[in-house]
Amino acid sequence: MRLSPAAVTAALLVLALPAGAATAAEAPPSGVRTGAAHAAPAAPVRITEGQVREAAPGTPLLYPSVTSCLTVTVRLADGGLVGAHASLFQVPGELRSDAILPALRARVGHRPVRSVEVKGALGAWHPGYLTKAIEAYGPDEEVPVPSVPDAEGVARAVARALGQPRAAVTVADVPDGDLTVR
Repeated sequence: MRLSPAAVTAALLVLALPAGAATAAEAPPSGVRTGAAHAAPAAPVRITEGQVREAAPGTPLLYPSVTSCLTVTVRLADGGLVGAHASLFQVPGELRSDAILPALRARVGHRPVRSVEVKGALGAWHPGYLTKAIEAYGPDEEVPVPSVPDAEGVARAVARALGQPRAAVTVADVPDGDLTVR
């Protein structure tokens, strides 16, 4: 059987299409949405003070009311996010500031980490609050008070607690309000 030049051209075009691509005859009508690429965006995972939570790849994290807090977001190699919302003072029933990073590290586990982002009210935080919460100081102990924002000290404390290289951690002071990380 002999194929016409048009049939050969059509066959070659079909072979050249990427796997899963539709030909004009198979394509949906104009304006019809198909596939996950057009799905509604995922609702953000909300992390309030003293909590550690995780979001699947493509799902943002929402840290509400970041005023005197620090947020720590671990970007996993697979695109997922694991976040912690550290509070200067413990919220009843939630983690203290000195327990938040160990909980975050446990949640990340042995998964590969791409980067770590610390954002929040940097001027309110002494790096030591991440290893000894304000509530942990006794009546005869002096609580350290930050005199200036210490981005480098916070970055080192976070890197050490999470077992990550210092270069993987960025720190930013952000204005009060809700913080969404995508």
